[in-house]
Amino acid sequence: MSHPSLVDTHAHLDGNRFADDLDQVIQRADDQGVHSIITVGCDLDSSRASVELARTYTGIYATVGVHPHDAATVTPEVLDELAQLATADKVVAIGEIGLDYYRNHCPHDQQQKAFRQQIALARQCQLPLVIHDRDAHDDVLTILREEKANEIGGVLHCFSGDSEMAKACLDLGFYLSFTGTITYPKNDAIREVLKQVPTERILVETDCPYLAAQPWRGKRNEPAYVVKTAEMVAEVKGLTLTDVARITSLNAFELFGVGEVDQASKIAYRIRNSLYLNITNRCSNRCTFCAKFRDFNVKGHQLKLDHEPDFAEVVAAIGDPTGYEEVVFCGYGEPLLRLDLVKQVASWLKERGIQVRINSDGQANLVHQRNILPELEGLIDEISISLNAPNNSDYQLICQSCFGEQGYVALKEFIREAPRYIPKVVASAVTVPGIDITACEQLATELGVEFRTRIYNEVG
Repeated sequence: MSHPSLVDTHAHLDGNRFADDLDQVIQRADDQGVHSIITVGCDLDSSRASVELARTYTGIYATVGVHPHDAATVTPEVLDELAQLATADKVVAIGEIGLDYYRNHCPHDQQQKAFRQQIALARQCQLPLVIHDRDAHDDVLTILREEKANEIGGVLHCFSGDSEMAKACLDLGFYLSFTGTITYPKNDAIREVLKQVPTERILVETDCPYLAAQPWRGKRNEPAYVVKTAEMVAEVKGLTLTDVARITSLNAFELFGVGEVDQASKIAYRIRNSLYLNITNRCSNRCTFCAKFRDFNVKGHQLKLDHEPDFAEVVAAIGDPTGYEEVVFCGYGEPLLRLDLVKQVASWLKERGIQVRINSDGQANLVHQRNILPELEGLIDEISISLNAPNNSDYQLICQSCFGEQGYVALKEFIREAPRYIPKVVASAVTVPGIDITACEQLATELGVEFRTRIYNEVG
């Protein structure tokens, strides 16, 4: 049985607790689909050892740095050797560095000095950061900002902050990494934070040999167990393990350059048990919350098209559609801009008994200068139409229709008319701050359709 491919982005494999069975530990990880592991330096000795492990094992990568517990050891000579180690093959970050005000093994001023010095080292080496933050949220953020850490980026490992802290880190361009602690029954607070973090900024780790997931709690942790953390991420985010593995592997690749990522799914891509079709990147709106203005990744799929596919290409990308609960015209663009292709592909899918849904901005009648809804009758089982605002002014503010105020008028008429031709019609709204969601729901009811809220990643 094959397993989804995962990256353990934070492990400590150099210590005595793996001395007797490291080969078996790495093999067990590989057997579980954990083909790439980043082993993390915490002082000069462990940094040297991590670099050597990366030289020895194909799937292991290294970071170099001094943990805040040992900040007093950071001398100019240590920094010089870390800089030299950072040039070795497969060194992917500077870390684990940061602040720890919980154990206070080192005075705060020394921790802060070493933290700043190592951020400067990372900037010099053009490597991302692996940040340790325990009970020091405000000072960590202050130093990251003052030292311009956003210019190189990095990850808050074993993230333990609240939503406000998460938002601040994400605003700096950092990723957040989660350990087996998210599986602990009483750890609802961190699961709530995880729920709000965009999947495109999540990493998974073990921090082994520490912090084993619930089934092994109190025992030695190891990279194979990162699967249990990924399963909890999937549960919290309403995804499958395969989705989370694909997403977090892409994230690890983009931050650290670790592993290989399959980006062949530009036209047809799977999320949960639905197949989504990306047939255009054009749109009649320019929504302020649309993620494609940052990048074109959706749940680990890269959706930037180099050309708009034709019928044959779409059908080839779909393959056998019978294994999916539904096929959805969605992607990063407005599918009804390509109305003829939608009708052609939908007809092919309906001949095979497939449930077909379409996500739309509801402005197709303006685009095509006619009522196109009768043309979708019998081809589309469900349509989700982005309402997004209870009035014209708010709509223009966040959706920026190319049709101006006429766009919102046409949108409402499209929603009102759609149930005559499509069995299930849903109006949706994204919970963008400042938008009255209750008023949106009331308007959807007046227009005679169901309403659905789409959560805006406020911390993203």
